[in-house]
Amino acid sequence: MPIRLKRVYEKPGKEDGYRILVDRLWPRGLSKQQAKIDLWLKEAAPSTKLRKWYGHDPAKWTAFKSRYFSELKRCPRSLADIVARSRRESVTFVFSSKEGHLNNAVALKEYLEKTG
Repeated sequence: MPIRLKRVYEKPGKEDGYRILVDRLWPRGLSKQQAKIDLWLKEAAPSTKLRKWYGHDPAKWTAFKSRYFSELKRCPRSLADIVARSRRESVTFVFSSKEGHLNNAVALKEYLEKTG
């Protein structure tokens, strides 16, 4: 299941395949046309409470992932659809965070690779 990760502000490319925005909020300053998003998967994004608590603090990364994985257990159907799609075609999770390694897209990919 080769799910790619890409910052939404990077130029979309054919290699991205099916582009899924995995943030709860729409990226600032970016139109829907510019973003070229195929699916906005808000329900798979961390809750507002969790997102604010985490605040991209590296010291909270492990705890964030644990809490986020608990939240993800509540939306198995939409996640199963993503796993199935990723087996058929290229899928790229796009995110707006400036933090490229400790963000919800990275955690979501890890979760799906473990459970999918």
